[in-house]
Amino acid sequence: MSLIPTFFGGRRSNIFDPFSLDIWDPLEGFPIANPSSSVNETSAFANAKIDWKETPEAHVFKVDVPGIKKEEVKVEVEEGRILQISGERSKEQEEKNDQWHRMERSSGKFVRRFRLPENVKMEEIKAAMENGVLTVTVPKEEGKKPEVNAIDISG
Repeated sequence: MSLIPTFFGGRRSNIFDPFSLDIWDPLEGFPIANPSSSVNETSAFANAKIDWKETPEAHVFKVDVPGIKKEEVKVEVEEGRILQISGERSKEQEEKNDQWHRMERSSGKFVRRFRLPENVKMEEIKAAMENGVLTVTVPKEEGKKPEVNAIDISG
């Protein structure tokens, strides 16, 4: 199986595994990606860092969203089992008499989308935010044990 490296954000996706495939936009994070967006809206924050792990019970997504209130983040599931996590950090208000010496904290919008596997309980998805980390837990259905049929041996 071939892994295809992406050149944006250092992510690597396995194009043959839809469960781990981050729905990837090759122009994500670039001002030209969406002509209607301004350069100010697109920033390093546009690529929120996400960890996705699978446990025996669930898929767990952890998203770094420092400085964002839970009211500014959306967790949605679209048709086709697409989990979408989005939000926006507003730009610091500039007062007329302010003199900035350094501005490194980024602002802007982010959207991350993931195709969920078929064995998840869509109606039981939970999200919680603590200390600047959003945790989305997607429970899995219990695996069905294979049915075993005994075959009589003749002779």
